[in-house]
Amino acid sequence: MGAWAKRCYFAGRAMMEEKLKPYGIGATQWYVMHQLAQVGPTMQRELVQLLQIERATTSIVISTLVRKGLVEQVQDGGDQRQKLLRLTPTGAALWREMPDLNFIRDTAFSDFSDTDIETTARVLKAATERLNGQLKGKKA
Repeated sequence: MGAWAKRCYFAGRAMMEEKLKPYGIGATQWYVMHQLAQVGPTMQRELVQLLQIERATTSIVISTLVRKGLVEQVQDGGDQRQKLLRLTPTGAALWREMPDLNFIRDTAFSDFSDTDIETTARVLKAATERLNGQLKGKKA
């Protein structure tokens, strides 16, 4: 089951990359822009947890988006080490141009019942939590 979950993830990611390539945006950059466009300004440290990627990777992705003029970093008033991220006007305009990627989910899961999808999500979530819990238990 794990192998199929991984294959499905990679197939969806490849489709994302293909659709985003004309916009000069990768999948991880899209996830950052999605967070900022849908939720609003977000602390950079929160993205590490939200995206489940390493802090160094997050910094590289953010630096690239800043260099492209799509995202800006603003020093947090209370702690100058913390950075608040938000889309620039250029980033917001690009976000509106990019395709809605919901079609990937629709393509992958359109023939499955809501019950099938809910069961699969529940099983994968529980398995992930158990494995993460086991890892945390060993680190303590």
